[in-house]
Amino acid sequence: MLSAETAAVPQDLIWRMGVEHYHAMIRSGILTDDDPVELLEGWLVFKMPKNPPHRAATRLIREALESIIPADWYVDSQEPITLADSEPEPDVVVIRGDTRQYLDRHPGPGEVGLVIEVSDTTLQRGKRSHALGYRTSKKRAYARAGIPTYWIVNLPEKHIEAYSQPTAAAGATYELRQDYSLTSNIPVRLETTCIGLLPVNELLP
Repeated sequence: MLSAETAAVPQDLIWRMGVEHYHAMIRSGILTDDDPVELLEGWLVFKMPKNPPHRAATRLIREALESIIPADWYVDSQEPITLADSEPEPDVVVIRGDTRQYLDRHPGPGEVGLVIEVSDTTLQRGKRSHALGYRTSKKRAYARAGIPTYWIVNLPEKHIEAYSQPTAAAGATYELRQDYSLTSNIPVRLETTCIGLLPVNELLP
């Protein structure tokens, strides 16, 4: 159960619903791939439009990760993952197994090793709404699901915020945050193993 603070109503909500209702609307054709929406903390909300630097960063990050991940993981981008009360579509996500394992469902939290969101204007939107944005509702949803590592690629400030040690207590959050500047190498961790280091300046456009 969300507290009054964490359940604050997003300013740009469309409708309150659960994951099963959301899936039923997709199956029936009420919602399609052309609808710019996603489910966050039980609210159907609009997705932010993406500008060219956002697209470029997403591609650069995906290509860099694909060059180092083990064979029993794969990289996806802007595709759904199913959580208890949310179905976000992260910009980049590292999933356990093979994409053919997920023909009848989307990956769940136990199958997600790393989730990444590229931010250009969403951090500012998060400050206005106090409920929607990569440092607020998305971070809570990922932490509550126990996803071990969450990155925000902060394009305006040219750094990457890496969050780890998720906890569901006190509204759900990550206990550890570390920022990596353009001159840093960011470690890529899957489960408890660091599989490599990526230069931040090669991930940002």
